[in-house]
Amino acid sequence: MTRTLAIASATLAVAMLTGCASQRIASALERYGVPPEQAGCVGDSLSQRLSFSQLRALDRAATSYRELDRGRASLTLFDLARVALELRDPVIPLEIVRAGVACSVLPAGSAPGRSR
Repeated sequence: MTRTLAIASATLAVAMLTGCASQRIASALERYGVPPEQAGCVGDSLSQRLSFSQLRALDRAATSYRELDRGRASLTLFDLARVALELRDPVIPLEIVRAGVACSVLPAGSAPGRSR
């Protein structure tokens, strides 16, 4: 019984952290300029598919990009995927595009290197 309770507690903790991560990602995406309803969907997907270190690296890179390009009001998911390409982790831009397509933010067949 104690082991079952410990497993249930651990599962609940992971679920809470995932939910928290999803909300944090959605908030960051909104700050970058993604509409709230789309940011929530993309945040859910990225929180499930990217590690904490991948998410931190993406956040740092996106923040730096916005600071360098102060005239830019917002970043699109294409912009975030292009920024992610600089991180040399092929999973990050792939998951951004995958989440964007699944959440109807990006058209199917999208790729960060292609012209729109």
